[in-house]
This record gives sequence, C-alpha cells and structure tokens, in this order.
Amino acid sequence: MGYMHDTQMSMFVPPAKIGKTAGTWTPTIASNVVSEVRTAADANFTLLIPVNPLQNAAALKGARLKSIDVYYKVATAAMDDIATVALSKMTLPADGAAVSGAAVSGITLDAGNDTAAERKALGDHTMTVTLTAPVWIDDNDHYVLSLVCDAAATSVFTLYGARVNFDLRA
Repeated sequence: MGYMHDTQMSMFVPPAKIGKTAGTWTPTIASNVVSEVRTAADANFTLLIPVNPLQNAAALKGARLKSIDVYYKVATAAMDDIATVALSKMTLPADGAAVSGAAVSGITLDAGNDTAAERKALGDHTMTVTLTAPVWIDDNDHYVLSLVCDAAATSVFTLYGARVNFDLRA
C-alpha cells in the first residue's frame, strides 16, 4: 500500500453524538432529515461537538484539522444569544497524571455567523469555524467545539449535526 495525502477529507457528526447540557431534546426524522429538536424554553444550554478524525503519534501524519461546520436552525423566535463559540483541546496523559485542557486560539467564523446577532437570528445556519493555523491531531489530543446558547421563551432550536474538515496523511 502506498502513501496517501488527501486534502478534502470530512467526517459528519450526527446530532445524537453531540453533547447537550440542558433542555428537552427530541430525536426527529422528517422528510428524510434526521435532527434533534429542543423544546422551547427560556434557558441556557451548551452544545459540545466532539472533533474525532483519525489521530497519529507520528509527526505530520493522521488528520490535520482545518475547520468545523455546524448545521442548525432557529425557529419561532430568535435566540437571546449565542455569544460563545470556542474550541478546546484536551491532552490525555500517561497513567497517574491529570487530564489537562486549554482553549485553542486562532479560530475565525464565516461572514454570515461571525457575530452573536447573526448566529442567534431566525433561519437555517451553516456556521463554519476555521482554524487560522490548522493542527495535526496527536494521539494524546482530543478537541471539542462548544457553543453556549441562550434561548428565548419560544425559541425552537433544531440541530442537524456538524462536519469536521481535515487533511489526511497515512
């Protein structure tokens, strides 16, 4: 088997694999589209999107994380806020040491979702979070994208999933 270097890899993260910190979420399929719909309530929740492409202990091998697309819809009433979009990196240690974490700096959002006002607005959203300096994912690293959301009393939030975009070398 030969060398592989593919710069157009992606992996879908279904809504059921995305952590949700609060609210009542209903798995739904309508018109062949799978989603999870949050019951309207004036409350905060956080989405925790795991970023799990292939990892590799060798330098410059495995996956190089480039961007994450998040697919969602806000209906009935705009959200009060979606102020925080953050990427975190957990480092998994050897036995006996503590897991550590750090915020990843150098992320940008697409022009249609680069302000909280745009992210919380009514309608369908494809929010792209791009790493300004793509990173090779080591076998001891785990990344999570988090969105901190504040729903209005009648906001209905539908989550369709996310797509992780990366280069792959093997």
